[in-house]
Amino acid sequence: MSAREPQFGVVILTMGKRPDDLQRGIASVLGQEDVTVDVAVVGNGWEPAGLPIEVTGVALPDNVGIPAGRNAGVPHVRGDLLFFLDDDASLPDPHFLRSVAERFAADPTLGLIQPRVVDPTGLPAPRRWVPRLRVGDPYDSSPATALWEGAVAMRRSLFDAVGGWPEEFFYAHEGIDLVWRVWDEGYTPWYAADLVVNHPVIDPARHEVYYRLNARNRVWLARRNLPVVLEPLYVGTWVGMTLLRVHDRAALGAWFGGLREGMTERPSGRRRMKWRTVWAMTKAGRPPVI
Repeated sequence: MSAREPQFGVVILTMGKRPDDLQRGIASVLGQEDVTVDVAVVGNGWEPAGLPIEVTGVALPDNVGIPAGRNAGVPHVRGDLLFFLDDDASLPDPHFLRSVAERFAADPTLGLIQPRVVDPTGLPAPRRWVPRLRVGDPYDSSPATALWEGAVAMRRSLFDAVGGWPEEFFYAHEGIDLVWRVWDEGYTPWYAADLVVNHPVIDPARHEVYYRLNARNRVWLARRNLPVVLEPLYVGTWVGMTLLRVHDRAALGAWFGGLREGMTERPSGRRRMKWRTVWAMTKAGRPPVI
């Protein structure tokens, strides 16, 4: 390959429970044209096996969570651009990464790209796959004020500047934290509706751990990022929304347990968001109190 081709460091995170999907995703990355890819498969509590010879396996002895698992793969790949892919996602277009690289080259203010997510069997996409408050038409591109984390491209220099994924979160809302920090560095996170990644529609499990981490990480989002005056507004909004949406007593108990945990345990890595960032996100359709 030419030295002038864009180079991507690709991190694929897996627990080894979906071997067929994993092989499909790896093949879709290795089949990308007009780019150089350096791929690492991170086994979260699992030692990756049966990988193509050109793919690096990174074994983590314990499940360290999704954001820490992704971070663990970055030192093992080369490239000025990073691409994170879940093990049940794949790229249907062999020119996907080339298109991503061209957009980063054309716009120096572009910091992160999330593509449109399509279930390969034709099932309708859930709202959470479109990273904005008012979903509207999923075929419309726009700045991203949230994130579906299963397929994300970003500049490596920006990844380093924001401190990567928030490792303490383990699961839930790590994408919002990353997007907020991209905005705060003066870059635009972008939902590229004309770029497609395949991923099956999966109903996320609603269990005690889900509700606990969902609540704890909402508080940690505020405590890591927001000006102090906005912290209670953000957390209060989500308390009200949860009381309206969730009616199961056990689920509410777990959620409020997580809320207490978030308030009593201080997360590391606080960087207070600039007020110009608050305004930029508000103009993009989602002030960071929602």
